[in-house]
Amino acid sequence: MTAVTKTPLPDSSRLPALWRRGDFLDGYATETSLSVQSAAAIALAMPGWARGLLRVRNALVRPFGLHVAPPSVPAIGLFPVVHETEAEMVLGFDDRHLDFRIGLVREGRLLYMGTWVRPHNLGGRAYLAAVMPFHVLITRNALARVARATAVASEHPAA
Repeated sequence: MTAVTKTPLPDSSRLPALWRRGDFLDGYATETSLSVQSAAAIALAMPGWARGLLRVRNALVRPFGLHVAPPSVPAIGLFPVVHETEAEMVLGFDDRHLDFRIGLVREGRLLYMGTWVRPHNLGGRAYLAAVMPFHVLITRNALARVARATAVASEHPAA
């Protein structure tokens, strides 16, 4: 199975252009033959343990008026699609405490997945600090599922 590595996002990604001082930006990559759209569907389909964490998050942030409902626009899972081409998909939304985007971009056989966050206030910075350990775990797990799906697809090619 192909490893998931922490790496800067490629120049072709839209996320680095959003970054300014005080923002958070990370990137991970894995090899895959899957399209960006197929990989996004796999990566953003949260496993049960991640959905459980999200339920806890929603219960904790609901009193503060933060997003807890699924989007009413085209989305993958909980994340509205804000930009899509054959080579890149960007999802996310803006909220009172922070703006965030998840980007998936393909360059050759590598699929990159990154997250950009712009906190607006102390609450946004505190929220980001609180979710960071879970974010890393969820992101690495998401790309590992893409890598596993790639391995399965290569073992059982379509006839």
